[in-house]
Amino acid sequence: MKILLEVKESKAAALLEVLNDLPYVKIDVLTPVRAKVLQDLKIAVKELNLVLSGKLEARDAHELLNEL
Repeated sequence: MKILLEVKESKAAALLEVLNDLPYVKIDVLTPVRAKVLQDLKIAVKELNLVLSGKLEARDAHELLNEL
């Protein structure tokens, strides 16, 4: 099972120390870039689910590409 935690910077070291002492826990600290990508992906999935449920209107792909 994977769990993503958001911890205050001032408390992170203490929590990581406790978790490191547990033999059944593997820690993978996210870099700021990986955290941003994960956050953006989470937002994109929420928006996709809103589009699929009809609660949000999708944008035309040509319109999006023309903006780039």
